[in-house]
Amino acid sequence: MLSVYLVCVGKLKEKFYQEACAEYLKRLTPYCKLTLVELAEEKLPQNPSQAQVNGALEKEGQAIRAKLPPNTSLVCLCVEGRLKSSEELAALVRTWEHSSAKHLAFVIGGSFGLAESLKSGAWTKLSMSPMTFPHHLARVMVLEQLYRAFKINEGSSYHK
Repeated sequence: MLSVYLVCVGKLKEKFYQEACAEYLKRLTPYCKLTLVELAEEKLPQNPSQAQVNGALEKEGQAIRAKLPPNTSLVCLCVEGRLKSSEELAALVRTWEHSSAKHLAFVIGGSFGLAESLKSGAWTKLSMSPMTFPHHLARVMVLEQLYRAFKINEGSSYHK
């Protein structure tokens, strides 16, 4: 069975987001072994300098790497990532299924994004949209799109 990680910086507090995530985690059970990892966002002062932000992002990047097993392909969700359709994401999942990587990790950063060192080592970088969304909503969106990708790959009518 496929091993997929969803690594998120920041705690999911809102009940409606938690319920949506729980639903998609349940739906994904037949398709992959999904591990959800929540990491604390580094504390920063009210108006942090760029150096402080970069330092915090590097610490978060180290914490992310520490939670992932060896042979993990990273998919970083970031504004400079490529936009992909649901069908393209499904093809990406199919490609990964046939690669030598043992694990696939989707990484969602906190309010300041992800460390450059993490993004530069990613298998691929994806953008959800040119619009700005709360990173908690991004978690739900990634889970739904993963579910959709598996349904597309099996030829289901879920994706119309």
